[in-house]
Amino acid sequence: MDVIWRAGRATATEIHERLPDAPSYSAVRALLAVLVNKGHLRHERDGKRYVYEPLASQEKAGKSALRRLLSTFFNNSPASLVATLLDPREVDADELARIRKLIDQKKRK
Repeated sequence: MDVIWRAGRATATEIHERLPDAPSYSAVRALLAVLVNKGHLRHERDGKRYVYEPLASQEKAGKSALRRLLSTFFNNSPASLVATLLDPREVDADELARIRKLIDQKKRK
């Protein structure tokens, strides 16, 4: 999906070429078919090839994935999710300051 979001639209060949450590071309085509069937992509015929486009923005898809993550692993608790993310071994002081600033901004709204 990252490749398609960056490109806006792309063929299977273009997607395959832009993937680091890409699987086989047929695996890319199979994955694209799954993404079309699940409603994440649409495609249109351009001669003998299909051109794929995302159906949702990266931001919208990210919010949807985060809602699923919250319900699946954190019992719909943002606090539990944040507590997991704030492992001091993985979050440096600059990132903590940025998080504090975001929370303060949300409080003021």
